[in-house]
Amino acid sequence: MHKRVIVVAVILLGLMVGVLEAGDLNWEDISGGNHNAQVVLINPQNSKIIFAGIFGNVLKSEDGGKSWRSVLAIRSGLRNINCLSQDRVNPNIIYAATDNGLYRSHDLGSRWERIFRGKNSFENQCTAVIGNQLVVFAGTKAGLFISRDKARSWSKEKGEIDSNAILNLDFVVKQDSIIYLAATNGIFKSTDTGKSWERIYLSYSRGNNEISCDVQDEDALEKYSDIRFVKTGINNLNLVYLSSAKGVYESTDQGKSWKKLSEYGLLNRDVLMLCLADNSQIFALSQSGVFLYKNERWEEVSFGLAAGKLNYFTLDYNGNIYVTSDRGIFKADKKDGQNFTRNSFLEGYLKDEPKIRDVQEAAIKYAEVSPEKITQWRKGAAKKALLPQISVGLDRNSTDLWHWEGGSTTKTDDDVLRRGKDTVDWGVSLSWDLSELVWNDAQASIDVRSKLMVELREDILDQVNKLYFERLRIKAELDNLAIEDRSKRFDKQLKLEELTASLDSLTAGYYSDQLRKLILVEQS
Repeated sequence: MHKRVIVVAVILLGLMVGVLEAGDLNWEDISGGNHNAQVVLINPQNSKIIFAGIFGNVLKSEDGGKSWRSVLAIRSGLRNINCLSQDRVNPNIIYAATDNGLYRSHDLGSRWERIFRGKNSFENQCTAVIGNQLVVFAGTKAGLFISRDKARSWSKEKGEIDSNAILNLDFVVKQDSIIYLAATNGIFKSTDTGKSWERIYLSYSRGNNEISCDVQDEDALEKYSDIRFVKTGINNLNLVYLSSAKGVYESTDQGKSWKKLSEYGLLNRDVLMLCLADNSQIFALSQSGVFLYKNERWEEVSFGLAAGKLNYFTLDYNGNIYVTSDRGIFKADKKDGQNFTRNSFLEGYLKDEPKIRDVQEAAIKYAEVSPEKITQWRKGAAKKALLPQISVGLDRNSTDLWHWEGGSTTKTDDDVLRRGKDTVDWGVSLSWDLSELVWNDAQASIDVRSKLMVELREDILDQVNKLYFERLRIKAELDNLAIEDRSKRFDKQLKLEELTASLDSLTAGYYSDQLRKLILVEQS
């Protein structure tokens, strides 16, 4: 039972979101009080230069988020900033895809011009953009528009892409002629810079007729999931990834075939977008968290991020993570030489807690159910079986106490009355009962008592483990609650105190004593 409890505890820790292999992921609010952040763009040459879309405005920071200023304001009813991107050739060129058309800056955001405006509201809602000076692709809610003359004129792509909302676009690294496009009706690929397109993945969404199958067919729903995003590999041109409402899919042959990645650890299967690190690590974003795919499982790396609903994320060239949300922009620093794994969560989050093994030992000691106690019982019984039975005997015999003893043969009157001699016999005997060495009644009694003690110890350990990890879970939930959620925060804090008191009752106050010591160490 004890082993089963430990396994459950390990599983719970694995599901709790975990994160860096060495060091912690510390999330920092860099939004400067700006909320409702939609997208973010990091300069590839200088990570201190950051652009952010904050509902109707493009903001720029030149000091890593310490200060911000508005460089573009959208003056219309629809004011979403849907995408920010830099030109593949010239990083000074910035594109801003908005609900009021497509904007471009040639000088890192100092001056802007609108380079595309649709004929109707759907065409005007620009959702995605990529460019390389020679050609610019503008995705809208009504299809794809392409310019091959530096945005002087535009043409709408016909065929299967026509009239479908474009979700995102992605160049293949060092191969600008190869482009992947995510639309509501599937994933498309072009190998000739957008002159022709091939659908390589078929989307499914309720209400359309893209697939000829029963919409209630769970296999079909799983295979043809609503598409959210497409991302190409960095170091391997054959790799392509897509996110959907039902998880993440991988292709190792440029989209010819697809395999669904494991969902284990992915707390929300509806993945909004993907990012790839230089070491080919895959990051996924849902509305509730950021996840890393490693060893065929997903691990949450946004533990402690109190950002509310998440909208967008990206990585800079140092591997730092930037997330936008309805509560602002947040950054997680990754120190040099560190890789993202789950262990840092354990190391980072448990550093303020007594070690679980120490708490268990304190509870066992307080309940006097230590295994050493059973060992002492058995040693005592074994020694007793080896000791002999000792008996001491005393036998005292005596002749006539008094008797006449004749004297001289010539003098009869010399007879005298004399006392007889006593004899005393004594002895010591040792005996062993060999049967005690084979079957000892005391050992049998110990077996019964030890079984009861083991059960009691497992019950105590089970209770300690549940309280300990439940307390960690409550701490995590408390960290992720907004400050304004006073009622919920009070309930969590109250529950936290209750769990602490329960652990103290099992350990004779050891738990709280250790917490105070850890606080003093941290303060010093």
